[in-house]
Amino acid sequence: MAEQQIQVAVLGGGSFGTALASIAADNGAQVRQWMRDEALVEQINRERRNGRYLPNYAINPAVQASTDLETVLHNAELVLIAIPSQAFRSVVQAAKPWLRPEQILVSTTKGIEQSGFLLMSQVLEQETGFAHIGVIAGPNLASEIADKQLTATVIASADALTRTRVQQALGCRYFRVYASNDRHGVELGGALKNIYAIAAGMAAALGMGENTRSMLMTRALAEMSRFAVAQGANPMTFLGLAGVGDLIVTCSSDLSRNYRVGYAIGEGRSLDEAINALGQVAEGVNTVRLVCTKAAEIGVYMPLAEGLYHVLFDGVPAEDMARTLMMGEQSSDVEFILPREDVQQAHRETGHWHE
Repeated sequence: MAEQQIQVAVLGGGSFGTALASIAADNGAQVRQWMRDEALVEQINRERRNGRYLPNYAINPAVQASTDLETVLHNAELVLIAIPSQAFRSVVQAAKPWLRPEQILVSTTKGIEQSGFLLMSQVLEQETGFAHIGVIAGPNLASEIADKQLTATVIASADALTRTRVQQALGCRYFRVYASNDRHGVELGGALKNIYAIAAGMAAALGMGENTRSMLMTRALAEMSRFAVAQGANPMTFLGLAGVGDLIVTCSSDLSRNYRVGYAIGEGRSLDEAINALGQVAEGVNTVRLVCTKAAEIGVYMPLAEGLYHVLFDGVPAEDMARTLMMGEQSSDVEFILPREDVQQAHRETGHWHE
């Protein structure tokens, strides 16, 4: 933990922002949390709980909630931004008058901005031009963090100060913070896995077995890393918490929002019905659309994401997505060892003796 008291600002009143605010306060930080909802602010300050997102979690009494950005950001050394991707830029713009270049800005949002296919840290760079920018990602179900279950996360930044200060502010006996310098890969991992969590939920509702879940997750990892490397990320990042770690939890747990949306669709509900039943933002729905468009544009093969897109937006029955798994090409397992093109070439040279 830091020797001197660090001042932390958390922007966002959702489940993950609330859990991080309380962790930082548990670690001795002075914490202020911003949210738009006046009633939620009052409840947090009076009852020490967030009845909408984490109703059974006792928030550290040192967390002070407010609807005023200036109050929350005043003298903050570390600013954690836990805002859904569609509102992320507007909140950063509103906060800008009270942000300072020496501050550390960290996004916890696992999403992509539609305009320009930008990740949240890129939005932070565009809007502020600050040097200390990072992202937090990993297998972090907020309700389990609230129960103080042992959890690991990743702080990714090219900036050593950002990595170190976040580890000091948030690392504790049950919340372990690991470091990465591949910000782009970690952030892409966090955003992309939401797609496959929807697919896994859908497949579970259709009665898939453990072999199928394992196949889905592993091929999802291949797709995610293929896409991310085309965007300049390091494939090794996907062996870590923000890749395979986050993929495991979101594809296996009905605590995952994206998994729950997929499960509802697999049961026969429409996309709108599934989202309304959830009552929170499932970033994966928007991410499927954006990633499939970008993959087509840059020529990256993503059959699972494309299959899911057709189910969500083109009215294709969920059972057809299962066929996508069965009909996908039998190519390379780990294509950073054996390139897909080499397998395809070998098939062409050998001829089709087995359909």
